[in-house]
Amino acid sequence: MWKGAVSFGLVTIPIHLYAATESKNVSLRQVHEADGGRIQYKRFCTVDGTEVPYAEIAKGYELADGGMVVLTDKELAELPLSTSKTIEVEEFVPLEAIDPIYFDKSYYLEPQKAALKPYVLLRDALAKSGQVAIAKVAIRQRESLAVLRVLSDVLVLTTMLWPDEVRTPDFGFLKEDPPQVRPQELTMAGSLIDSLSDSVFEPSKYRDSYREALMSLIESKIAGAETTAPQAETAEAEVTDLMAALEASVSAARKSRGAASGKGSARKTTTRKSPRRPAKGA
Repeated sequence: MWKGAVSFGLVTIPIHLYAATESKNVSLRQVHEADGGRIQYKRFCTVDGTEVPYAEIAKGYELADGGMVVLTDKELAELPLSTSKTIEVEEFVPLEAIDPIYFDKSYYLEPQKAALKPYVLLRDALAKSGQVAIAKVAIRQRESLAVLRVLSDVLVLTTMLWPDEVRTPDFGFLKEDPPQVRPQELTMAGSLIDSLSDSVFEPSKYRDSYREALMSLIESKIAGAETTAPQAETAEAEVTDLMAALEASVSAARKSRGAASGKGSARKTTTRKSPRRPAKGA
């Protein structure tokens, strides 16, 4: 996903960057409950109300008064960013000196063909030192702090948050006198920690029980033929204007209320249900 080099001192190591993690979340679409049709949206301009092609979409910085500073891709590409193709090592520190709250996303570094020896040199030197490298890198036009370390004989880069991106906890109880904890209670809590302690962390012991239950539900519906056959989508259904969908929902709700007026208990049932059904489609 990224090609550049690791730079520390006068040593440069050309590398390829690969995402080291992946999300196993079950992907679910928004659909119309009645027929399984996919819910889609289109990009439209709130000023002139027209649909905007992707090529005409820029970045915008919104001001406090609602004004907008428009930034084009060309302007962003021209900003000075020395780390756009280089992972610049700044210093080396013990891994335990970094609080995990700063960690963001991890990537594997693969050496390019001509860089195998300096790659192995840095890998082995890092492993022997017992330290990690603090570096700066820019990925997708965003510069980040990063940690460079060794995992399973491969260099791993973990991007970090900047110090001002980590919020300072501001809770009322921190300003109050703490409750008094009895020595017996502290001893008992320590015993509980000891009873649940292990010398190593084994991720394989843990399972995503929610994802397993969700997949079991999906598979049971497939086995019971509780699926909705795909239907041909009309041209209007392919791209849905969110504002138009909301307006149609309001109109449908008003018509439903008008048609149900004067019908006693039937009127109450319709009044409760009609506002909710369009909301699912919206």
